[in-house]
Amino acid sequence: MHKLVFSVLMLVLWWMLHALQIDEEAAMSTLHEGKRAVDRAAHAAAQQTDRDKLEAGILSIDRGKALAAAETYLQANLRLKSDFTPEERAFLRERVEVKVFQVINETETFPYVYRNPEYGYEVTLRRPGVVLIVRLVYPRLFGVLDPIEWNLKGAAELVY
Repeated sequence: MHKLVFSVLMLVLWWMLHALQIDEEAAMSTLHEGKRAVDRAAHAAAQQTDRDKLEAGILSIDRGKALAAAETYLQANLRLKSDFTPEERAFLRERVEVKVFQVINETETFPYVYRNPEYGYEVTLRRPGVVLIVRLVYPRLFGVLDPIEWNLKGAAELVY
C-alpha cells in the first residue's frame, strides 16, 4: 500500500515539475516576443521624421507620428486592440501599458545619454531617437509560477 501512495505522490510531483517547466518556457517565449515588439515599435517611431525641419536640413522626429507608429507596431505585434487590451485570440490576458515614450530630438547635444533611474535604464544616442518602456504581464498557464511582470525597454535612433 505504501508503494502505491508513494507512486501517486511521485506522479503528482513529476506533473507539477513538468507544468513548471512548460510555464517557464512559455514565459521566456513571451518575454522574447514582447522584447522584439518593443524594439520594432521603437524603431518604427524613430523613423518618423519631421518633414518641415528636414526641408531645412535638420534631422528631427515628429512626436505625434512617432507615437502613432509605436502604438501601431505594438498593437500589431502583440495582437492588441486600440486600447491596448489583448484581442480574443491573443496569448496575453492583461492590458499592456506604455510606461515611457520619450523622443530625444535635435534640441539635445549628441551623443546624448538618456537615464531613467525609476526603471534602471540607460542608453546613449548618437542622433535623434526614441526611448520606449512597456509593461507586460505574463499570463501564467498553470499557476505554478509566481506572477511575472516585465518592464521591457527599447531605444532606436533616426536612420538616415
